[in-house]
Amino acid sequence: MHDAIILRKAAKSDIPALRAFEQHIIHAERPFDRTLGEGSIHYYDLEQMVGSDNVEMLLASRSGSLIGCGFARIEPAKPYLKHRSEAYLGLMFVAPEHRGQGVNQKIVWALKNWCRSRGVTELRLDVYQGNVAAIRAYAKEGFAKHLIEMRMSI
Repeated sequence: MHDAIILRKAAKSDIPALRAFEQHIIHAERPFDRTLGEGSIHYYDLEQMVGSDNVEMLLASRSGSLIGCGFARIEPAKPYLKHRSEAYLGLMFVAPEHRGQGVNQKIVWALKNWCRSRGVTELRLDVYQGNVAAIRAYAKEGFAKHLIEMRMSI
C-alpha cells in the first residue's frame, strides 16, 4: 500500500524542482517534435508563474518526496468564444514510478476545483498526437480532442 498523495501550492523555493520536472517533460516530448531546440530549453516562465494570482501551481508528494506537478493558468478566452476566460493546464508531470496510481487524477481534480472557484468553465491543454499514453490519461479525466494543429516545414 502506498502512502497518501499530498498536494500543495508551489513556492519560489520549489522552482528548481519544477525546472527538473519540466526537463523530464521536454525529454519525453522530443521524439514527438523534431522542431524543439537543442539542449536545455524551457516551456514556462516559472519565476513569473509561481505565486501569480492567475496561476495555481501544484506539487504532489508521497512519503516526503516530490513525485509530480501541474498548473492551471487563467487566461482571457478568444473574443469569439462564449466564455470570457479559460484555464490552460500545463507542466503536467508524474514521475514514472508513480504513474497509474492516481497522482495525475488528483492534480487535475484540484486544478479543476480551483478553476471552478474562480468562475472558469473551460479547461484546455496541449498534448502531442503521438503521445498516446497522455491522451488516454486526459481522456480518462474528461478531456476530448478538439482541434488539430497542422504544420509544414519548408
